[in-house]
Amino acid sequence: MDDKAKKDFFERIYKEIFPIVIKVSYRITKNLDAAQDVCQEAFIKLYNRVETFPEVEDAKFWLIRVVKNLSFNYLEHEKVKNRAFDKIKHLPSFSDDTGEKQLLKKDAVEKVNKALDQLPENLKAPLILREFGGLNYKEIGAALGISESNVKIRIFRAREALGKLLPVGEVYVP
Repeated sequence: MDDKAKKDFFERIYKEIFPIVIKVSYRITKNLDAAQDVCQEAFIKLYNRVETFPEVEDAKFWLIRVVKNLSFNYLEHEKVKNRAFDKIKHLPSFSDDTGEKQLLKKDAVEKVNKALDQLPENLKAPLILREFGGLNYKEIGAALGISESNVKIRIFRAREALGKLLPVGEVYVP
């Protein structure tokens, strides 16, 4: 593949797939800067390997898998870094926003994030790809290297587990 073809192929992949992978990474890392860094690293890896992908779909699934793995690696790295700051992390946070709705929304987001964090990775990843990445079951299966029926089962189990962790009436839904 010549340089122009490589550049055109890469730009096409970037335009098509970046919106998906940034959502996936952000949902996993819960940090926009980290998600952008992860996606940048993944696209650099893709650019260096772009000749190995005959189709955009192949590159898409490879890239989603790389972003997912890099995002979870980022989380592990952050856990190691933050062990020294555990005491500070438990101090109450103060906000200038005192509106009741904002507090309820913040509380709901925290509860949902805590519940998601309690799910095992094999249930969390497909659910995040489905709900926040907007991928269909077939695409999720290709990205994670599992069958479409296995994706459906994992998403069902993840939703079921979230239902148990978030009883009706305990989370504010605007």
